Amino acid sequence: MQLDTMDLGLHDFFTYPPVGEDDYRYMFQTAQVRSMETQMLTRTTLTDMANASDFASAASSLSGTEYTLPQGAGGSEVETVLRQRRAAVRKLFEDLMLDERVAELFRSRDDYANLRLVLRRVLTDKPAGADFSDEGNVAPEVIRQAFEEQNYGLLPEYAQAAVERATLAYYQNKDIRQIDHAIDHAQAEHRMDVARGADGSEFLTNLFRIQTDMTNLRTMLRVKFLQADPRDVFLEGGFIEMDRLRQGLDLPYEAVGPLFFSTPYHHILDAGAAYVAANGSFLKAEQLCDDYVQGYLRQTAQIASGPQPVVAFLLAKEHEIRSVRLIVTAKRNNLDTKLILDRLA
Repeated sequence: MQLDTMDLGLHDFFTYPPVGEDDYRYMFQTAQVRSMETQMLTRTTLTDMANASDFASAASSLSGTEYTLPQGAGGSEVETVLRQRRAAVRKLFEDLMLDERVAELFRSRDDYANLRLVLRRVLTDKPAGADFSDEGNVAPEVIRQAFEEQNYGLLPEYAQAAVERATLAYYQNKDIRQIDHAIDHAQAEHRMDVARGADGSEFLTNLFRIQTDMTNLRTMLRVKFLQADPRDVFLEGGFIEMDRLRQGLDLPYEAVGPLFFSTPYHHILDAGAAYVAANGSFLKAEQLCDDYVQGYLRQTAQIASGPQPVVAFLLAKEHEIRSVRLIVTAKRNNLDTKLILDRLA
């Protein structure tokens, strides 16, 4: 008997949870993204960039790709190219996605990012500002107007709920970190609510549960390292049990990996915790969490037709853009190559 996707537990799959069934309304869309996947940067190209002697050499590795940089390009030119590529892939995603609820959900990522920014300002008595992303569902001028006039009815319901939650959390003890925690919780709940009724619901639900787990794993290691307040830091809705995460906070680093031995995340915690203990850095944990998500996205290769490959292509391209930004920024700042490779998923 097949388990409902929300009934799946951490021990109900060996490496990755299911990606769902085919949806033959997406035959054209699937074929298009399959073709575009062949044009993505290879692992070799990214590694060559990381191993390049300097910024100019790393940038030259992008020649002939969609990320080709102008001769003598500096930081601002690089960022312009990367933003253009991200905007293009997001526009393609919206053109290919038949379910507007899914397109709106992915646009809402920028809405939540904008809310973090504006709430940090207005709750500490600073101007709302105007430097908001214009790639969300809510236009920057509407965000500014809503907060300047305190007319939150201008915002979508999910944004109103996030504002209320973050405001209440902040005023409990005026800890600005609670704004981020509250927004994280609101966003996690919203995406799960939408996923359950969307095209490719099994895939989206499992994807978001994995993303919640990866956030919680990174949070667990950071809270341990910083000896921070662990209250309300973990997100609900993932595969990992809350008790296991809380237990991990109390164990020494060498015992964190064994705590997850029977789970698909053992390798992440085993290597990630050891790296934190040895280097005081979260680079390896970040890399392994990213790699696990990308591994799940690659499972959509088994889908002949459906929204899953379209979502996977969007997220894989966004990851590629972040990797290029990471490498060229690190090279421009003369960071050690080993650190770049340790972070590169």
